[in-house]
Parts: sequence; C-alpha cells; structure tokens
Amino acid sequence: VVVVVERTRRTMHARAVTCIPSITRVWPSHRARARSSPRRRAARVKSRAQDAENDAETNPNDDANDDISNASSVLGDVISSPLFYVTFGVAGGVILVQKLGENAAFALSAFPIVGLTLISKTDFGAKLQQNIEDKRPALEADKARKEIERAAARAKSTFYGKDRVKFLGDVDFDYPAYLDGSLCGDVGFDPLGFSKDPKDLAKYREFELLHGRWAMLGVVGAALPEFLQTLGVVELGEPVWWKVGAWVMRSDIELNYLGMSGFHIAGGSGIAIIAVCQLVLMGGPEYARKVGIESLVPVGVWLPGDADYPGGAPFDPFKFSDNADEFEKQKVMEIKHARLAMVAMAGVFAQAFVTRSGCVENVLQALGAA
Repeated sequence: VVVVVERTRRTMHARAVTCIPSITRVWPSHRARARSSPRRRAARVKSRAQDAENDAETNPNDDANDDISNASSVLGDVISSPLFYVTFGVAGGVILVQKLGENAAFALSAFPIVGLTLISKTDFGAKLQQNIEDKRPALEADKARKEIERAAARAKSTFYGKDRVKFLGDVDFDYPAYLDGSLCGDVGFDPLGFSKDPKDLAKYREFELLHGRWAMLGVVGAALPEFLQTLGVVELGEPVWWKVGAWVMRSDIELNYLGMSGFHIAGGSGIAIIAVCQLVLMGGPEYARKVGIESLVPVGVWLPGDADYPGGAPFDPFKFSDNADEFEKQKVMEIKHARLAMVAMAGVFAQAFVTRSGCVENVLQALGAA
C-alpha cells in the first residue's frame, strides 16, 4: 500500500508539471470534485493506482536504490572512516589535548573501537543493524550486479586473463597455471611456487596489499618533511625520518597541527604512552580485518566489497568504484605503485644505514645538487 501511494504521488506530481496548460483537467477544482459522482472518483483512483503499478514495473530499481543509499548510518560511516581521522579527527584530537592535557591521548586513541562498540550495544545500534538487515536483499543484489560489471570489465582488459601482459613479455615461458590472470597485477611471477595453494595465494595477496599500502604512506612520510624543509617551506627541527625518534626523546617537542599548538609528542608523553596509544588505535582495525567486513554491521555500516577492497562510505567516499572499468584499472595501478613503494622503502632503509643521511639528501647528492 505504501509503495502504491508513493508511486501515485510521483505520478500525480509528474502530470501536474508536464500538463500545465491543462492543469484544470488534471487537478479539477474543489467544486468540480464535489460535483463528480462516486463512480467517477472510484474510476480516477483506480486509474492512478494502475499508473503507479505501471511505473513500478518500468522503474523496478527505484526502491532498491533508495534502500542502498539509506542503508548505512552516517554516524557509523564517520567513526569508521580513515578520511575522518586524517583530517577532522586529528585536528579535533589536538584541540582536546589542548583542553584536557596530554593524558587525553590514550582516550583519543581508544575512541574508535570503544565508540563503535558502545554504539553496537545500545538500542540505537540495534536499530542501525536492523536497518541493514531489512535492506540486505537489495544490498546483496546491488553487490552482485557490480561484480558482474567488474567481471565484464576484467574480461576486456589487457591486464587480466590469459592474454594479459606477463613479466617476460613475449618470451615463451611456462608460467604457473594457478596464476590465471584473475587477480590485478598478476604477471605470472612466482618462481618459488609460494602460491600453489589457493589459500596461500589469497593470504599472500592480502599481505602484499597491506605492506604495499603502508609502504606508499611510508615513502611519502619519510621524504616529504625533509623535502619541505629543504625548500624552506617549513622548519621542523629534525626532518630526517630516522633521526626524529631520538631527537624527540631528548627534547620537549610541541607539534603544531593546522596552526593549533599544544600537542606534545614523545618528549612530553613518553615513548611508552605513544606505543600503547598506537597499539590501541590499530587494534580496532586489525580486529575488524580479522573478523571480516561484516563486523561493522552492528553499528550500521555496510561495506559492499571484500577484505581487500571493502568500499562503502568509509573507504570509498567519492564512489570511484561505481565505474567498473575505472575500478579494475585503479586496482592495477594501486598494486603497481604498492610494489614500487615497497622497493623504494627498502632502498630508503638501506641508504639510511649506509650513508647516515636522509633520502632527499641522498637524491640531491646523486644529482650533484648537494
């Protein structure tokens, strides 16, 4: 009944907009309605109901799309979003440390996992979970539809399948049969046969993505501070990544974030507190990764992907993955950059050990600029 009424409302609105010249025929005046007989009124209601049913048949995905767009809770999406923590979350943390002192650091680090857990134990959390369960059929159908689109995108891509580009190019070589091109970045390279077992293949792929993503962040984190200070953009005191730890332990450093001061690190809080905060902060995501992406359903967060590419508002806020062709291409680009970053980070480690200098200084020396 609700669906029919909603469809009737939409149909009536469309008629009112598109039939302005004959508005009096579509929307008769109250006097005309008063003069109309019950039989005519019944005929009009029946006609509108039929129009609503026809509209439902021609647009079967409208309600499903509404279910999908309204499934996840905004609160759960925000608390579980990495984007939130690297922007407003950090800035908010600095403000709270200013107001509450350095002891607030531990409470802040525990906020994500504690906050999500508390929400899941409340009646509000139960309603959020029930909302997803009610809409699960539509969500699962949309997930299946996207996977079909992505499979079609992989089938026509030169980076997937048996005809993909391999690590030896056109050289005739007996590549492992279990590397069939179904994974992004699969170039047939496994000389030691680590991935013969499908379970091992899935495990190593997860490890590769995790280490690669950390390496991409690590290379930027190691190079950017030194690069900015070399250009004279900022003054960081000690910009070389491997010297920062010892330097902050010998001084009481105040970290300014977005122009807000008062956030003391290491020298003020101590390395033990920093380590405990890091353990608590990373414990939640690692637990969720171990349990699976369904672990966020109790707080009203629906992740339509898998463990490697969870998607949803927390991990794909701009919906880049909606385009199947672009999504499969981005997966290949990510794994390539991840592998390059792991090699680069290994080089950064080796250069720091051998030259006792920063990575930017090493590059400038190699170019003859330093």
